[in-house]
Amino acid sequence: MNAPEKPPAEPRLTSLSHGGGCGCKIAPGVLSEILKGTAAMPIPPQLLVGIETSDDAAVYQLNDEQALIATTDFFMPIVDDPHDFGRIAATNAISDVYAMGGTPILALALVGMPINVLSTATIGRVLEGGASVCRSAGIPIAGGHTIDSVEAIYGLVALGLVHPKRVKRNADARPGDVLVLGKPLGVGVLSAALKKEQLDAAGYERMIATTTKLNTPGPDLAALDGVHALTDVTGFGLAGHGLELARGAGCEVQIDWAQVPLLVGVRALASQGFVTGASGRNWAGYGRDVVLPAGFAKEDQALLTDPQTSGGLLVSCTEAALPEVMAVFRRHGFAAAATVGRIVDGPARLVVR
Repeated sequence: MNAPEKPPAEPRLTSLSHGGGCGCKIAPGVLSEILKGTAAMPIPPQLLVGIETSDDAAVYQLNDEQALIATTDFFMPIVDDPHDFGRIAATNAISDVYAMGGTPILALALVGMPINVLSTATIGRVLEGGASVCRSAGIPIAGGHTIDSVEAIYGLVALGLVHPKRVKRNADARPGDVLVLGKPLGVGVLSAALKKEQLDAAGYERMIATTTKLNTPGPDLAALDGVHALTDVTGFGLAGHGLELARGAGCEVQIDWAQVPLLVGVRALASQGFVTGASGRNWAGYGRDVVLPAGFAKEDQALLTDPQTSGGLLVSCTEAALPEVMAVFRRHGFAAAATVGRIVDGPARLVVR
């Protein structure tokens, strides 16, 4: 009797995506062109934050004590392990609630999967990974929507609450503020090495540790009077999200590159060519508004624009509030948080020193 045929092996998750994680984002210049006709829509007075400054989430005031934060984020696989993919995507989506200074209350799942390519067990593992992160954040997945898709897609709609007076926008930085970054850069570089099967086990462990770490300092940071602006660094890289701060405030953002924390090994990987296509698209979209020092290395430019999936919070605060800000980060376990720059009077641009 012939042995039963083995079922065909499933493909690597990353082989099903043309771009992984927040590297899937539409390039900044293209996105601006797409959205340019939408700003004319009527805005109700209760909408405290909309699309005007490309902020992390919408915020709608419910009453004198509560405002609703609403956001959504989803993408294609950045890793091959389905459980890790779900964890990363969920952490990234919930981050936008924290970046507005809010506390998450519930989530809805967004699921698009090639059901003739991936087994129900694999798809289930993706959803289990997302659910595990939601449990860690103390929220339920209360529903969602699924479709049969050519590429694997997973993410969340995330809802949260914040006091209207504690909403932290990305447009309210002030001259004299200092900038603090909560997580090290380099996720895009690690993902590029992984896709080419050149990332070792230690590198993968570092990648998972940073991308599945919830940005829980957000509400505590928002409670500090000296914190003026808050965002998270994701697909447009440190330069892109720093420029959003600059444009919102009408000020110059200065980055002290030597103080920017990097994940171990990413500079060497970038110098070997492990860079995402999104990094180059980011530079093409906003590089005209970035001033680099003479001799700035190619790999450093790649890291400056490196798309971060589930990246760190970027805080603009007074110098007087800096000790409290750093204490919040340390209390929540963000040992790599560092002061990386400042806000000064000047044109809306980003200057690297």
